[in-house]
Order: sequence, then C-alpha cells, then structure tokens
Amino acid sequence: MPKTVHYNDVESLVGQEIGVSDWVLVDQDRVNKFADATGDHQWIHVDVERAKQFLGGTIAHGYLTLSLIPYLGAQIMALEGVSRGINYGSNKVRFTNMVPVGSRVRARQKLLAVDAKGGGKQLTNEVTIEIEGKDRPACIAETISIVYA
Repeated sequence: MPKTVHYNDVESLVGQEIGVSDWVLVDQDRVNKFADATGDHQWIHVDVERAKQFLGGTIAHGYLTLSLIPYLGAQIMALEGVSRGINYGSNKVRFTNMVPVGSRVRARQKLLAVDAKGGGKQLTNEVTIEIEGKDRPACIAETISIVYA
C-alpha cells in the first residue's frame, strides 16, 4: 500500500526514506519483451544456453531495471491533489550489480528535494533497486519528476 501524501504536504518528506515497494520477478519473458521493444537483443540477455556457459544464466538489461522505477515507485508513494505528473529526467544513474533472470527486485525511495518548477513541484528522489538475497543493489538512480496540482 503506497504512502499517501497531499501535494501541499510533500515538502515535509524531504530527506526521508518514503518506503519500499513489493518484490517483482524479472523473468525471461519480461527480458525478451524488453529486448523486442528496444531492439537490444545482446546474447547476455536473450540467449539462455550461451549465457549459462559464460554467466551462469541470462541477465536483465540495465535499462530494463531502470524502467521499473515508475511501476515500483507507484507502490511506494501516491500523491493526492495532483492533476498530472511527468518524468523530467535523471541526475545520475549507476548500474551497480547484474540482475540474474529469475531474480526478484524492489525499489527503496528517498525524497531528496522539492523545488518550484514551471507552475508545479519538481521532486528529486534517490531510488535504489535491490536484488533479493544480494548485498549490492542493481541500480541507484537520482530521478526527477514534476507534478502539478
């Protein structure tokens, strides 16, 4: 259940961890569909037999891991009083560990800043994508969105 916060109160969460999402399975079907959508069919992602020989199995695309942030973030925080929101970009993205296909990942989100921007509020979050059973996360991203009342 996401933490519900009103648009007018979001500044009160700056500097805090907002929460953690549920685990989501990164299976071969998801990886294959991402490869088809992006045209990135590198063998480490889609050739199960070859990847078993060299890596122990296929691994998810780094950008697939990054693309899960909106889905996982919606499980962490819901903003009331918002008419729309847009992804504005990222300040920094680092892929710090491979995600073996068959793993489960989740997001941990911390609100770093809220700034006025274009008639709305610019939210800067640090999102860490954790891999179940691993000490080192898959990805750490500083993401930016803009929301409007």
